[in-house]
Amino acid sequence: MLDQALITPSPRRTRGRRGLPILPTQYDLPSDDGEPMESERHREQMGLLINSLQPWLNQHQGGYVSGNMFVYYSIKQIRHNDFKGPDVFVVVGVPHTEHRSWVVWEEGKSLDVVIELLWEQTAKVDKEDKKQLYQTQLTVPEYFWFDPFNPSDFTGFRLINGVYQELQPDAQGRLFSRSLGLFLNHWQGVYQNINTT
Repeated sequence: MLDQALITPSPRRTRGRRGLPILPTQYDLPSDDGEPMESERHREQMGLLINSLQPWLNQHQGGYVSGNMFVYYSIKQIRHNDFKGPDVFVVVGVPHTEHRSWVVWEEGKSLDVVIELLWEQTAKVDKEDKKQLYQTQLTVPEYFWFDPFNPSDFTGFRLINGVYQELQPDAQGRLFSRSLGLFLNHWQGVYQNINTT
């Protein structure tokens, strides 16, 4: 049973049909942990990915793409203040509406793709702890990571029988996302006055 002391329910609704407490919504849960972004390059890389993916989703299969936003998947997570915010995530086949956070039980769907942008201080967590979380708790079908300061550190995984299997790049070094129907690849150029890969 949900511990009511852990949350402040939305004033709109506090009880379900049978008088039982309902699960919190995105309006009830924290949406900011006060931690700063890693770097300007990380922020712009997130923007480039999000701004490239949303038009594609709109034209093809529909979906929601965002980044640096909390994703809630269990009450235990809330109890332990264990906030998780992927750098970029995509949920395919849902309408793109404004969200404060992605609450799996409220939306009825988990994430389809996660992309983490590595940072010196967080790379180990992204490659180990978060990879395990995305594999076993959220069961995200595809997980990718990329280091904006070391472009050779670019890896993708696909969930097969409950375990992530590393994707092999094609001859051009691209990684294919089945969920998106797109290749993820390196691009060298200028975006928001930053010239990088």
